[in-house]
Amino acid sequence: MKSTTLPHAYREIERLKQRPVHQLNTLPTVPPGTADERGPDLQLGGGRSKKFWEGIYISTARSPQKTWYGSSSIFYFIGRINTFLTLALQETHSALRMLPNSASFLLDAPTTVSDGDHSQGGRLVAAPTDDAVNAGDYLTPTQEEYFLDLFWQSYYTSFPILDELEFKEHYQSLWATSDKERKPSALVDIVIAVCMQYGMARLRGVGRGLSAASRTSVNDNDATIAGRWHYRRCQTLLSCQLESPSISTLQCHILCSIYLCCGSFQNMADNACSLAVRTAYMLGLHLEPPQTMPRREKEMRKRLWWTLYVLETKMSMKLGRPFLLHDSSTTCSLPADDRDIAMLSGSSFAPLGENVTWLTWNLHNTKLMLAARTAYTAFYNNVPNTSNVCNPQFIAERLEGWLKGVPEALKTKRQNNGAPFSTDISALEIEQFAPLWLQRQRLLLELMYHNLCTNLYRPSISFALARAPHPLTDRTAMKCAAHAMALTHMMHQVLLSTSILAGWHEAFQWQWNAAMTLVGFVLAYPQGASTQAARSAIDLSVAVFENFGNSFAVAASAASIMSDLSAKVDLFIQSQGMQGVAMQLATNCAESGDESLINGNSIAAQAVDGLLSFDDENAAEITGVLAQSIDIFAAETYNDFDWSAININFSDQWAFTQQ
Repeated sequence: MKSTTLPHAYREIERLKQRPVHQLNTLPTVPPGTADERGPDLQLGGGRSKKFWEGIYISTARSPQKTWYGSSSIFYFIGRINTFLTLALQETHSALRMLPNSASFLLDAPTTVSDGDHSQGGRLVAAPTDDAVNAGDYLTPTQEEYFLDLFWQSYYTSFPILDELEFKEHYQSLWATSDKERKPSALVDIVIAVCMQYGMARLRGVGRGLSAASRTSVNDNDATIAGRWHYRRCQTLLSCQLESPSISTLQCHILCSIYLCCGSFQNMADNACSLAVRTAYMLGLHLEPPQTMPRREKEMRKRLWWTLYVLETKMSMKLGRPFLLHDSSTTCSLPADDRDIAMLSGSSFAPLGENVTWLTWNLHNTKLMLAARTAYTAFYNNVPNTSNVCNPQFIAERLEGWLKGVPEALKTKRQNNGAPFSTDISALEIEQFAPLWLQRQRLLLELMYHNLCTNLYRPSISFALARAPHPLTDRTAMKCAAHAMALTHMMHQVLLSTSILAGWHEAFQWQWNAAMTLVGFVLAYPQGASTQAARSAIDLSVAVFENFGNSFAVAASAASIMSDLSAKVDLFIQSQGMQGVAMQLATNCAESGDESLINGNSIAAQAVDGLLSFDDENAAEITGVLAQSIDIFAAETYNDFDWSAININFSDQWAFTQQ
């Protein structure tokens, strides 16, 4: 150990005091070499420059091009964590280039193609002779029937964009001329694809799970890309409908976006969603349906529009990208959920009492997204400063207002008088004899609520190295952690004791988002009142990932990475605690002039000597694991992620750029 003296410690204190502390209303300086990535200045009227929130550029798999994710995304938050560690450790670390498992099999070609959809009287034609896939990659009629049946108990109750009776009649018509090969249908293909993706994951989740060799390797048998041939055939069929879209075309685009999102193909899902948006506008779904239209058709159009609105809003906020749908261009009213329309929808679900039907969840899920979007827009549409920081009261008012309207039938009860939709982390009391679709609806609504709250409060997590306490910001950061912990505890109980969410891909993504948020919170507040509880919740998330790992390999990789990251974070927190002791001790020495406080005290000397000297190997490992964490959220589709190529303009908790 190198020698430590009082002057040395005092100089360290003075150097820290002189380092700039980014203030809330201070614009960051653009680092050298980044101007070419930020584009030209954007001038508003009167010569004023527009200020906007920052994002992060990262390279995706199979492409050297960078794609942009905004400041509300988990990608950007992980970038903030990395920048904080770089500043804290006073070194720039370049992680090893990652070679994660790839799910790029989705991009391969299908066995057969078609010259049109069922609505155009299309027919199947032979595939190219060099196609590597044989006919066995498609399903038999019996297998199709199995996966289609899954749809009505799973996605259908969360995305009520089909008429069950009409779809089943259409499906039967495809077999009118043959009992061995049905006529082509883009809609049937994509419904089968999403159900294969979910069904294969669910079977493994409640069964024996993946083999040891497959748990960390995304191969052509992984559930995230199950149904890929049906997805690709759907895309081929849809290409014939671009100039003359129908309601069926829109339904296909929405389901394609869901399929890609659940497979964690974030950019492809975003693109599919944008196609759905333009198609909806072409069909006039943003307008109130004509009074002369039958009520059954009117309500279907409303459900389609608002389901798309929820999907697009959720995706834009998750990725931090501008919204595609805007309220100012919409006159379509919210869909109905009464018993009459529930019966007209073509489904036979029994009513739930309290004027609640199977469609009620969709209505309240839409209202939740509207409330969250209002809070999100109010925050991100303004440049942050000391007078308009993240206002937890505004967020709480919007979401609590929504919560008051949620019927009891859509809430999961708690043991020991715990409250649903709270952060008291009370154990769930899952109704044993409720239908599976209803149990899932209840859980998904509450999990989405906690996920949205986590994201809305997350900008308040401050990574400043030296800062005075900020009560409002600190309380808001604790709210963020509380919702992330609530989500994690719910997921842990549900996954380890029931099969309700087995194989549900989006729930895995919510858990990853919550776990990374908790990692950031623990790093930012190593001595906070909620830190120990947050750290314990990270361990629970590992168990959740391990359970999901039975269904798809990306979750098993998430468990390994989060376990590794949490161990490294513990080392970092321990070093920060030593630094705090050293700083206080050195300050006392300097003020009193009594070096005996250090001399002869080996523990104190080690603490002072360890000031900002966290082990380089551990520091590099933390940064390397962070690089892997980006890969997990992005579908294991990143194969070339290099932190040294990223320039994040870091500014305490509020990072924005003046152009």
